[in-house]
Amino acid sequence: MKTELVELITKLVQLLRNNLGWMSWNLFLAFIPLALSVSLFRKNRGRSWVWWLGFIVFYAFLPNAPYLLTDVIHLIDDIRTIQSVWMITLALIPLYVLVIFAGFEAYIISLINLGYYLHRIGKSQWILRVELITHALSAVGIYWGRFLRFNSWDFITQPDAVLTKGVEETLGKQPLVIIAVTIVILIGLYAIMKRVTLGWVRQPKTEIPMNSQQTKNG
Repeated sequence: MKTELVELITKLVQLLRNNLGWMSWNLFLAFIPLALSVSLFRKNRGRSWVWWLGFIVFYAFLPNAPYLLTDVIHLIDDIRTIQSVWMITLALIPLYVLVIFAGFEAYIISLINLGYYLHRIGKSQWILRVELITHALSAVGIYWGRFLRFNSWDFITQPDAVLTKGVEETLGKQPLVIIAVTIVILIGLYAIMKRVTLGWVRQPKTEIPMNSQQTKNG
């Protein structure tokens, strides 16, 4: 019994070590648009060529944040490897939930920051349309990343492949269905998580009695 437990723990530790590399890298890529959104949309900066360059990079890297939702496929493989209900429940699933949540929350906050910027420049009526367009672009980016194995920097390193293979492979019936389903998922999850995030940020502080005398009189 002890030998089996030791072997199971060893297998779990090895699995977590193997996952740490790609999880850290994917989270790093997810936080790039988040950091850019703060710099671009939360600070009073003019729209210079540097700003527009940052804006393009922001959209190029943004799909990396919701892309973590697709990493659930690795969880399925890991569950088959571990085959222990307790290890899966107490270690594996919480780790994946944390990583996926962190990545998607980076997506949420990035779009909230973009909406804040549009509101600040008097374009509040554009917010919903921009969000929907962003979900559609992110869905295409997720498909390109998961199925065609493109990276965000391929727009610079191999733009021909992105424009030819990317467009050709995307126009098929199956890719369009996958992208459409992804858009629906992004819209649904974003609507929920945006409310939760804004509710958490705006939650009222606990009221403090004005003075001890009023407290006694009350």
